[in-house]
Amino acid sequence: MTNDQSQPLISETSKHSLDLRPESPLRPSKLAKVNDDNIADAGNDVVEESVSRTIMNPNPRLQRYLIAIEYIGTRFAGAQQQPNCRTVVGVLEEAFKKFVGQPVSVFCSSRTDAGVHALSNACHVDVERISKRKPGEVLPPHEPLVVKRALNHFLQKNEGDIMVIDVRRVPADFHARYKAQERTYFYRLLSGPEPVSSFERDRAWHVPENLDLLAMQKACNILVGRHDFSSFRAAACQANSPIRTLEELNVTEVVSTPYFPSISERLKGSCVMEDPTVSLGSDTSHSHISLNTNEEKLEGSNGEACQEFGLRKRHRCFVVTARARSFLYHQVRLLVGVLKSVGAGDLTVPDVKHILEAKSIAAASPMAPACGLYLGHVKYNLPPETCQSQ
Repeated sequence: MTNDQSQPLISETSKHSLDLRPESPLRPSKLAKVNDDNIADAGNDVVEESVSRTIMNPNPRLQRYLIAIEYIGTRFAGAQQQPNCRTVVGVLEEAFKKFVGQPVSVFCSSRTDAGVHALSNACHVDVERISKRKPGEVLPPHEPLVVKRALNHFLQKNEGDIMVIDVRRVPADFHARYKAQERTYFYRLLSGPEPVSSFERDRAWHVPENLDLLAMQKACNILVGRHDFSSFRAAACQANSPIRTLEELNVTEVVSTPYFPSISERLKGSCVMEDPTVSLGSDTSHSHISLNTNEEKLEGSNGEACQEFGLRKRHRCFVVTARARSFLYHQVRLLVGVLKSVGAGDLTVPDVKHILEAKSIAAASPMAPACGLYLGHVKYNLPPETCQSQ
């Protein structure tokens, strides 16, 4: 989604529906256009039961694995497979083919768009382990740790912009998308007039204005909860209902990364907070001061404080956290766009309520760019017999 003019994929949502036509036992049934957000909160259990019955692989020789992956979104044309494009699913399927010697189909829990990163996206895949010495002989399934190490071996030999971080064995009827109980997204904003560091390029939204943290937090209080989010729903969204429940929406100020302590901080032995999940607490004015002590100040000839030569002036870094069972297409980026406008003073907190009540995308602020969005975590209620990789 770096290029919003390109054909939209799915980021916070997916666009596929159930295709119940029979397929090869080596490939689970295709899921063509239904939105993962079409799974309305009230009817999700019914959909999951239907999906479980139709996609359960009848081949007992296949082992289904649940795989967690991290990747740099700007290196891919999105998560979902596309012709003549480098995608997350395409790279994973190629690594699996090199590992097991035959094609597999990978199904993601969330089809992130181009430019959207993942700290932990999840997908499932069915693998049949066949002996290379005795073709046709089926062997016991690989241990999760073996799968993890083998895939990373092939992935790191390529671009090194995607990595497997966890592997579990799951039942044949487990589906990475429909069994997801909750998804958490993070969005990073860098505030300040200084140009963005080379280390931060395409990793956050640079906003030259100074953002008002307290105002953004008040706006979050209006948006959190169960609402009709039609004002935060892109035109291409195929969800059946615009009603969603935001379990969490908040903004915190954090230390921007990469972070290196200043002389004064090293002398004080101060604690460094990690981006993106550590809150600074309620005393925001004090927190802001503590985050800028790394800028060493010298006294100039006129007695005024000036920054020491060769030290970059740091941005303020804000992280928006959004957590829900499912999201509408582009919902998180549209929410961030409104929060940024409030923080910059272009909108007031009451304006946010009016935008929500308008139930029209035309009422919302411009959408935040893809580069600051991270899929942080997909939560499952995994069966106790699943084996964790180390």
